[in-house]
Amino acid sequence: QDQLVESGGGLVQAGGSLRLSCSTSRRTYSRATMGWFRQAPGKEREHIASLIWYADSVKGRFTFSMDNAKNTVYLKMNSLKTKDTAVYYCAAAANPDALQQGTSDNWGQGTQVTVSS
Repeated sequence: QDQLVESGGGLVQAGGSLRLSCSTSRRTYSRATMGWFRQAPGKEREHIASLIWYADSVKGRFTFSMDNAKNTVYLKMNSLKTKDTAVYYCAAAANPDALQQGTSDNWGQGTQVTVSS
């Protein structure tokens, strides 16, 4: 599988912001449906954002964007809450349905986001 390389995670105070980046190959970027997932401690992985959809828990605070020239997708996270603490994963799926179902072809290694109170 082609690599998905994530960056931008870290420790931030509640109310702060972070921007996650996920870079991949032109082949993957041009063919795949890209999205972001997260997994909090003790919880199952959940889909949170794509080009056309946001989970209710992040809607209005998180923004998905894409840079075609850089083969990179981003997740801008504003007004972060302690409940946003999780490992965030970039994913590349064959189509939007596969992305929503979690049957992605490629997954990033994950980047830790920790929001302190």
